[in-house]
Amino acid sequence: MKMPVKTAVIRAFRVLAVGEAFSWAALLAGMYFKWIAGTGELGVQVAGPIHGALSIGYGTAALALWRLQRWPFAVALFAGLSAVFPFATIAFERWAGNRGHLNDEQVLPARARATAGV
Repeated sequence: MKMPVKTAVIRAFRVLAVGEAFSWAALLAGMYFKWIAGTGELGVQVAGPIHGALSIGYGTAALALWRLQRWPFAVALFAGLSAVFPFATIAFERWAGNRGHLNDEQVLPARARATAGV
């Protein structure tokens, strides 16, 4: 059985939100060892590209959900801004999930709900 596109994008968004946050932690640790401890650049060289790829994936998934879920502009803006601050993608993912922005159910307009008896 094939998974609907909306469900796949929501799952990918949730995974990318957590992955992006963990990659922030790895990048911050790498920067500590590079600039404070002075032990080398390996942490930044490894974590930097991983964090970059996960950030781009998160942003792409957020843009896709903006369209698929018909998010208001403010929700999409907060999704994008959450990628700028360390660990904020997890907070946004929980916030959006609690408010129904990450549901894969079909949302019917008010007029369609009235005629459908929903």
